[in-house]
Amino acid sequence: MSHMINQRFSKTTSLLLVATFALAFAGTVSAADPLPIGTDGLPEFLEGDTLATMTFFLFFIGYISMGAAFVFFMSERGNVAPQYRTTMTISALIVGIAAFHYYYMRGVYADYGEVSIEYRYMDWIITVPLMALKFPSLVGKEAITDTKVAGLGFTGICFTGALIMIGFGYAGEAGLMNGLVALVLGGMGWAMIIVATGTPWSSGLGVDNSKIAPELMWSANALRWFIVVGWVIYPLGYLFSPEVALIEMDNGAEYMAVAYNIADIINKIGFGVVAWMGAKKATEALAASE
Repeated sequence: MSHMINQRFSKTTSLLLVATFALAFAGTVSAADPLPIGTDGLPEFLEGDTLATMTFFLFFIGYISMGAAFVFFMSERGNVAPQYRTTMTISALIVGIAAFHYYYMRGVYADYGEVSIEYRYMDWIITVPLMALKFPSLVGKEAITDTKVAGLGFTGICFTGALIMIGFGYAGEAGLMNGLVALVLGGMGWAMIIVATGTPWSSGLGVDNSKIAPELMWSANALRWFIVVGWVIYPLGYLFSPEVALIEMDNGAEYMAVAYNIADIINKIGFGVVAWMGAKKATEALAASE
């Protein structure tokens, strides 16, 4: 029975994600006229502008690499033990959703020369909580503690932290509040996630290292490295945001986009790869013990 349920879940999930990609590649409709195309087939405004060209190609690389990672994680879902298939599904969802938004961000930049923060934050508000969910799906419920803060357990702390981090980040970049204040408040949300998941050298408030299987310990710590160190790139990019302007430069939006795009490619795909490595290692250990 459980095998049949897993098969149905796998087919349903695959169909939903394929449908998402079909929508992403259907194209966009806008009332505004797009910018002219150069003789090389690329947007004319890219000619002679190295930073703009880098920004454009990083958007392109973003959705291609995320799409490729989605295919890989879904294809590997059946090659890990049943208890780790949810981890692979979450990994695929993260990069699949990101690929969808990167396709549209690339389109906005190619057609109008604008860096969209709206699509960016729509992506993050979905994918960042999913990245936090990767922990319990990989290390197992046994390693998640019952500790609560203000009535919030591990999942509640991570979700609340993600909403605070993304919400204040958007408020700062959209000019809805002071950029520095938004950065500090958003950083508190990031700190909440670190406190809950732990660091590479300590257990978290919501994770007990002693209950993590030895074959999963490396992957769990690698995920923590991404959160503690890999996510540092995001506030650095935020400093260049035109509305925030904590670092004022010409083409600040492009500098911001380059930082965000590199951070997303490293963190979203890297998060999934290290989780897959742990799941494969744990699956091999289970097979050897039978």
